[in-house]
Amino acid sequence: MNVYIIDKDLKNLYETGTSKKLKLRKDIIDKFFATIQKISAARDIYDLWRDPALNFEKYKDHYSIRLSGKYRLEMKVEWEDEDKSRGDFTIFRISSHYGD
Repeated sequence: MNVYIIDKDLKNLYETGTSKKLKLRKDIIDKFFATIQKISAARDIYDLWRDPALNFEKYKDHYSIRLSGKYRLEMKVEWEDEDKSRGDFTIFRISSHYGD
């Protein structure tokens, strides 16, 4: 599946491994890279749903994948088929939710 990153700070983090604005622990940055790779390698959405560690969930207008107990990677998906099994993932933020 295709992955696009629209947030400039996330894109900089992905391209260089660092970001001045995003103050994230190294383990969260490592999970960010691993999650992008998992999305890219997935044949279809079911590959992501099968991995319980990702906790891939749908919200009203977007989706999220757990990076840790506190952080989530949030994205929109433009589906390529009627079954909503393949699509383009547009990453737009890492959000902080629950206590870690």
